[in-house]
Amino acid sequence: MSEQTNTPAQNASLEQAMRDWRHDFHQHPELGFEENRTAAKVAQLLRDFGLEVHEGIGGTGVVGLLKRGTGNRAIGLRADMDALAIAERNSFAHRSQNPGKMHACGHDGHTSMLLGAARNLAETGQFNGTVIFIFQPAEEHGRGALAMIDDGLFDRFPMEAVYALHNLPSLPTGHFAIKSGSVMACEDNFEIIIRGKGTHAALPHLGIDPILIGAEIVTALQSVISRTFNPTENGVLSVTDFATNGLRNVIPDQVILRGDTRSFSPDIQELIERTMQRIAAGICAAHGAEFSFSYSREFVATINSPAETEAALAVAQELAGADKVIEDAKPIMASEDFGHMLQHKPGCYLLLGNGADGPGSVGLHSPDYDFNDELLPVGAAFWSRLVENQLP
Repeated sequence: MSEQTNTPAQNASLEQAMRDWRHDFHQHPELGFEENRTAAKVAQLLRDFGLEVHEGIGGTGVVGLLKRGTGNRAIGLRADMDALAIAERNSFAHRSQNPGKMHACGHDGHTSMLLGAARNLAETGQFNGTVIFIFQPAEEHGRGALAMIDDGLFDRFPMEAVYALHNLPSLPTGHFAIKSGSVMACEDNFEIIIRGKGTHAALPHLGIDPILIGAEIVTALQSVISRTFNPTENGVLSVTDFATNGLRNVIPDQVILRGDTRSFSPDIQELIERTMQRIAAGICAAHGAEFSFSYSREFVATINSPAETEAALAVAQELAGADKVIEDAKPIMASEDFGHMLQHKPGCYLLLGNGADGPGSVGLHSPDYDFNDELLPVGAAFWSRLVENQLP
């Protein structure tokens, strides 16, 4: 079409509305699959904008449909809604009113930006086809995307591609980072239970010390990445919990090791799991101890498709300028359950700078974090322009 919608950056009323929505969501954070108030507000706003609304998708998920013209093409735009079980330390007026819960990852901002795009496109959008606005629960659990998919998201609402974005502290405000291919890692969790033989601390020769065995395993696991991987591959293995049932003067009979691994491919996941089990088995056998090993895959890798990445890149460069867009960003070892959606549909997950200094630079999942409101019109404008470019 010859004209494009007014950008949210040119609409002071919409920008203020997004700030109001964002502050309200921030004051009332809800954990994964408990986003009842949030989902109800999102659904009502979408109805107020004139969208067709579907609630309860995958539990507390909401889907809004906006159609224009006669085109049969459709794309999906996704925002996450859940908060974290973190006690907020901020003192501003819109701080959390729910003790022990806060929006420490910016999902309040992501939701508000997508709502802003929905209102903007409903009022002035110039496109031909259908936009599917996806408001997802439980991203932090790593279960929300799967819940919506299992509830028929892509069957009930056919779309040819799906997109998402996330704010990134340390990246200058309003700058974009985009990458084709692997952009976020998978996350796997493990547990190793070592069963020795407890004894008095003064009589170690009468027992089998699981603390000693556990310490050897922790040290040996450091070789999994450094000596098993091809040096060109990326991976992380972290033992994050070392628990015993011992006392001050008692060598315990059990130690539990727990932790987390990150990588970018199923082959590497299998290599890590297989190598860890072999190391634990060998060390325990050498000491005469028994063990059990469990390994679970929590998040899949987030892998962007080339064409959709190019589409997102073009919009980011158009809005921010090429000098404010990193077009081959380094992959991040954190995880994102949007990867599950990208296993079903082509799409792109991109990052939007929350600030390189000042309040916007505070790290995600920090009790001092807050989403940068300056990003609201930027994100809404990005979604609006992407829709008009992809559904001409």
